[in-house]
Amino acid sequence: MKTRRELLTLMAAGAAVASTTRIWAQNSPEPAAIPDVTGPNSLRAHAEARDLLVGCAVVPEKLTGEPDYAALVASQCNILVPENAMKWPALRPAPGKFNFRGADTIIDFASAHGQKVRGHNLCWHEALPSWFAATVTKDNARQILAEHIRTVAGRYAGKLHSWDVVNEAIDPKSGLPDGLRKSPWLEFAGPDYIDLAFRTAREADPAALLTYNDYGIETDAPDETEKRAAVLALVRGMKKRGVPIDAIGIQSHLKAWNPEPGNGLRDFVRELRQIGLRVFITELDVDEKKLEGSDAERDSAIARIYRDYATMMVAEPNVDAILTWGITDRYTWLNGPKWARPDGKPQRCLPFFADYRPAPAFFALRDALDTRSAPHS
Repeated sequence: MKTRRELLTLMAAGAAVASTTRIWAQNSPEPAAIPDVTGPNSLRAHAEARDLLVGCAVVPEKLTGEPDYAALVASQCNILVPENAMKWPALRPAPGKFNFRGADTIIDFASAHGQKVRGHNLCWHEALPSWFAATVTKDNARQILAEHIRTVAGRYAGKLHSWDVVNEAIDPKSGLPDGLRKSPWLEFAGPDYIDLAFRTAREADPAALLTYNDYGIETDAPDETEKRAAVLALVRGMKKRGVPIDAIGIQSHLKAWNPEPGNGLRDFVRELRQIGLRVFITELDVDEKKLEGSDAERDSAIARIYRDYATMMVAEPNVDAILTWGITDRYTWLNGPKWARPDGKPQRCLPFFADYRPAPAFFALRDALDTRSAPHS
């Protein structure tokens, strides 16, 4: 007899097939020509066959209010991460008040569909609530940070795969010792705020994999090489001090016009393995605002980047997870004004198009997952 979770997962898979079939029928003159990418043909199935996690950033309101979106997420992902629902503004409407509604929605959805969840994030210099500036001082910053982590990580203790404990704390351009970023947390809580955050997170949730997450460390451009070295120095120092850290998150917001990641990133991942750290690809997408050509030509270029990058990364045994920052172009942050294409066309940056059809990037990513050595039985 199947468990309740197994039945819910099977129901979700059936709903995904029905939903995507209906969407394709509405948006394609030849729906029969579109391949079935659910069930054994999904990213999820291909990842699970190789002991990998594959997933995306999600929005709780769309999980509950948009069946097509929910069905796609259920069918393709075995791990989810909240896009914004676990950041401070969502959780902390007032200094003494917490709101877990959105975060709980994601946890419940994942539980019903046999998925893991990454927490994002416990400490970041951006996305601070409106009350922060008038409330947090050098006298209380450490207490406020620790209490936040104890409350939030403690609420979900034992339920999360991992936490992005500290996000984007390195910025060599700030000109500070050790490459630390100028930030409110550094100013108010001191340079050991990172250690404080990780130690508090371990106390609150001993089971979650504690992660340092950052961007702009993927290519061999001089600035990214410098930042990557600073991140490595940071985590080496943490390990030396006995600070609990389990993984590094490489955000992977790739730009189609930049040189692709190569030997520098590969060596970085291998050095992380030598010091016992896992690696997660946490926010993968491809900014293609400068790409020229037809939609098909753009799609081909984007797919090649997905294939090359994911293939390189899954070849490393300490890379456990690949998550895209969203799953469909319909809701990508890259269609915001800051990243608009000069021709006004929407970006085509994720595995599924805005109408939920699988993009060439989907098949490229799936092919890349298949290059991972299958686990030993």
